[in-house]
Amino acid sequence: MALVVPVFVIWLLACSFPPATSYPDGQVTVACSSMEPRHKHSPQPGVIHNITVDKTVFSPGDQIKVTLSGDRFSGFLIQARNANNLDGDAVGSFSLIDSQVSQLLKCGSLPGSAVSQTNKRRKEQVEFYWIAPSAGPQHIQFLATVVEKYAIYWVKIPGPIISQSGFLLVSSKPQNVVPSVVPPAVPSASLLTEGVSSSGCGSNKFCVRSPISCDPQRDLHCFFLSFRREGDSILIEMSGPVKGYLSFALSHDQWMGDDDVYLCVINQQTVTINPGYFRGRKHPDVASSNVLRDMAWRIEDGILQCSFRRNIRIPDSQERYPLDSHHYIFVADGDAEDGHIHRHQRQPLITSKMYNVAESNEDVGGSRSPLLIKFHGAMMFVAWMTTVSIGVLVARFFKPVWPTSTLCGEKIWFQVHRILMVTTVLLTVLAFVLPFLYRGYWSTRAGYHPYLGCIVLALAVLQPIIAVFRPPPCSHRRPLFNWAHWGTGTIARIIAVAAIFLGMDLQALDLPDPWDTYTMVGFVLWHVSVDILLEVHGFFLQKGTRMMVEDHMEILNPSIAKDEGHTFKKIVLTVYICGNFAFLITFLAAINQL
Repeated sequence: MALVVPVFVIWLLACSFPPATSYPDGQVTVACSSMEPRHKHSPQPGVIHNITVDKTVFSPGDQIKVTLSGDRFSGFLIQARNANNLDGDAVGSFSLIDSQVSQLLKCGSLPGSAVSQTNKRRKEQVEFYWIAPSAGPQHIQFLATVVEKYAIYWVKIPGPIISQSGFLLVSSKPQNVVPSVVPPAVPSASLLTEGVSSSGCGSNKFCVRSPISCDPQRDLHCFFLSFRREGDSILIEMSGPVKGYLSFALSHDQWMGDDDVYLCVINQQTVTINPGYFRGRKHPDVASSNVLRDMAWRIEDGILQCSFRRNIRIPDSQERYPLDSHHYIFVADGDAEDGHIHRHQRQPLITSKMYNVAESNEDVGGSRSPLLIKFHGAMMFVAWMTTVSIGVLVARFFKPVWPTSTLCGEKIWFQVHRILMVTTVLLTVLAFVLPFLYRGYWSTRAGYHPYLGCIVLALAVLQPIIAVFRPPPCSHRRPLFNWAHWGTGTIARIIAVAAIFLGMDLQALDLPDPWDTYTMVGFVLWHVSVDILLEVHGFFLQKGTRMMVEDHMEILNPSIAKDEGHTFKKIVLTVYICGNFAFLITFLAAINQL
């Protein structure tokens, strides 16, 4: 009875407070109508966040880029409504630019009529597209609710008003529009009558090609970019097998960000050609094409080609780099949807050094894999395909082959095993560091590969530590050591192979697919086959030796049988090493071609 009263009081107090709800995952359809979060607090006065659009006039079906920016915020809800009835239902629908940051909501009966956050991580800017409805009001205004934290939020922040064609809204209030994105007059592109050609590369124009020396007129897999100076301007031509877009960028370094970029984007039955600018590792800010002229394009047999002319210097723009200075050159391709580009699925082609395309006529190639990542892959292949495989094979099957021979005071098999294992550890440690030197941080787009790499590194370093505490052969702890040493090494090799399979298809390396998978499967089968062959050979050798001893056969004594077995093992080891090196050289050659 003594416990009943306190429990009753606690229950009563709990029931006396109204429940508070929050939606860190952005599923706030309950707030569609009022746009007010149910946080039991009053909204903040004033406006510290900003909504911008890239057009003030729209037609049915148009896509307008909407940007919400301001002080760091965790949650948001944005809608478009009739400017003459802001308490009405949402109008039109949205499409996403980054599905990891924002998501579509169904407000009322219209799917995708609102956008909210996907998580509570802090943001400074979010972007998406609003799609104009086929039958909508004459004037649209964007509204946003922004949440900084649970008790601090703003409701129905007013955004810009946009109007249908023919119904321009006259207002003294300035609209939050980015005027540089869509100029009053935009040059149009025409059809390219003649295909892009590699003629003149290295003599009267600067060319970037992949594969090197390929011809875009004959090679369906050729990525091609050329610059030909004509007075104070340069004619630029691009060609490549793409489904969405083809682009190139001028950069001050070999890292994406703060780059002058030019895009040819397939948009249904036409191609748009625009300059842009990369601000960090995200979608480029597409600018007006009024700095370009003589734009033309063609699509034939899955090959996108486009050309345009640009002045060497554009004094009024800091984002358009002068073409008579030195830059690294990027060539990228990827998918596009309704004229909007997606993140490229593989590493851009990047030149090995900086070039002045206006002053030199060179014919160069590039690489889709950074040099540090190439070394990372090459070292891991050497370590976990060759040195560790041969070292384990020697320790497991070749102890009896050289029973008395020594090298530097130790048995040959042990010295070979130790040298190869130490080499494996050193290569693994060095290779592990290289991606961090390249990126400077942990890669969030590499999937499980870096996690498996950490496990492999830990097990590889653990092996020599275990070996230091190896007990004598006659010790009762020796079997425990043998099992621990074998188990740790076996697990490390299995995880290393899995990490290699995943790493071969990452953007920074991306070996040819499915060739890389088939070749790696071939290597695994090769190693397992040799392992099984030596196991079977050892089994029958021991069985035959046992029978000879039991029958007291003096003509064929056991030592002769063992010697014959040793010869067979040496032949198998030689063949295995040759095959192993063949697989290794194949992969290293493929990495070198990237």
